[in-house]
Amino acid sequence: MALVTHGNSEFDRDTAVTRRAPGVYDAHLSAGWTIIQAVNGGYLLALMGRALGDALPHPDPMSVTAHYLTASVPGPAVIRTEVVRTGRTMSTGTASLIQFAEDGSEVERLRVLAAYGDLGALPDDVRTTAKPPAIPPYEHCLGTDSAPDGRPAIPGSTAIAERLALRLDPATAGWAVGAPSGKGEMRAWFGLADGREPDPLSLLLTVDALPPTAFEMGLSGWVPTVELTAHIRHRPAPGPLRVAITTRNLAGGFLEEDAEVWDSEDRLVAQSRQLARAILQG
Repeated sequence: MALVTHGNSEFDRDTAVTRRAPGVYDAHLSAGWTIIQAVNGGYLLALMGRALGDALPHPDPMSVTAHYLTASVPGPAVIRTEVVRTGRTMSTGTASLIQFAEDGSEVERLRVLAAYGDLGALPDDVRTTAKPPAIPPYEHCLGTDSAPDGRPAIPGSTAIAERLALRLDPATAGWAVGAPSGKGEMRAWFGLADGREPDPLSLLLTVDALPPTAFEMGLSGWVPTVELTAHIRHRPAPGPLRVAITTRNLAGGFLEEDAEVWDSEDRLVAQSRQLARAILQG
């Protein structure tokens, strides 16, 4: 059996997996990354990414698609991976996250299809019309604790909030003071509370760690992810990230969230789209 992890931050410890056989990994889903009682989908994506990074010959996640089948709960789990294809510059694999019911039967929580490569080997040519989101300075944004300028804190009792250095743009945080804008937008500075610098694996957490845009649309309650696809575009530079998420269409009880993640050097380092269920109340 071999422990698979890198670094000793809380994120690294909580996404560590143990290889017990080729392609099979034991994991423990930490209660520290829960929203209410369910484990956060971005944390689960990073955990799966850790196992796939060991199973595949290339180091970096580049495209990861996850279907969330049932809600994961803190506790033991098994990840089963399969190498689908390996090539010179990219490799593809699948992974399933399994937990066990009280009667011992298997319950599949999550299934992933991912393409891995080497982000450090990509060409430097960039041709883009994308621009970083305009967010006020960090100290003028709203955090889970009291902001330095005396602004109110973001309300919430989720465990994951204690592990994030998150500061929301006040223009997209009206929901936190009972005055949502009605727009499907969320923007924030993002980092890990213990100071761990971002890397391709932690970007899989980043794309699904902000409060849902549904809050700013006047809704409340859990917004469970149905499907999430993340594209990792570059290894991020050290420093805080900027995240912008938008929703254009809520219909039939479902909404999409399109996310962009920018690093401290103004590079677009990750993108994602997810389909989520909206709890139509409030």
